[in-house]
Amino acid sequence: MKNDLSALLTVHGLRRQHGERVLFEIDRLSIDAGSAYVLTGVNGAGKSTLLRMLAGLERCEACTVELDGQRAPLYPYPAALRRSIVYVHQHPIMFSTSVGHNIAYGLLARGEDRRAVRGLVEEAMRWAGVEHLRDTDPNRLSGGEKQRVALARARVLKPRLLLLDEPTANLDGQAREQVLALIPTLLHEGGSVVMACHDRDLIGLPGVRRLKLREGRLEIR
Repeated sequence: MKNDLSALLTVHGLRRQHGERVLFEIDRLSIDAGSAYVLTGVNGAGKSTLLRMLAGLERCEACTVELDGQRAPLYPYPAALRRSIVYVHQHPIMFSTSVGHNIAYGLLARGEDRRAVRGLVEEAMRWAGVEHLRDTDPNRLSGGEKQRVALARARVLKPRLLLLDEPTANLDGQAREQVLALIPTLLHEGGSVVMACHDRDLIGLPGVRRLKLREGRLEIR
């Protein structure tokens, strides 16, 4: 993991309210380049909501964001963030095509050369250990296989910031171990990673910093 701790992304004014209840209010959140974080907190603290706001999947109309020295509103979601940040849902959505097409989708949507995409997808499938599932209908995959495909689909885009929402939740046994084995390789590929989780094995990974949502505030440990 890189030692460069210059800020990659800084977000100001993160706030979410449900009715009369303020879920969280965070004046400033800074994510350093080449760094890994775990985001912890009790169920209902707002971990998934926070990640989804950073990914542009939930509105944050009063928020502003700084990326590469440029400051802009977080909503509407800036195009520069859309290319730099990738979010992986706890229950990944798969297109009903094939595993290979699912991994290629983001690259094709960006207009990448199809011959180059094939090579990148093959490498991503080898990394995730799913090359034998290349032509499989994703509806036939297990939960652990879907999570590995989703990680490969995210990794192949080479995001500057990868947001993982409970990547090992609802997995046990070999499926959990296979996903756990992929995470450290992500942490050492130069981008930044934020993982919302309760998993002690992820929280305890070397070099990972801890963010904790507690009573609407963000604690940095």
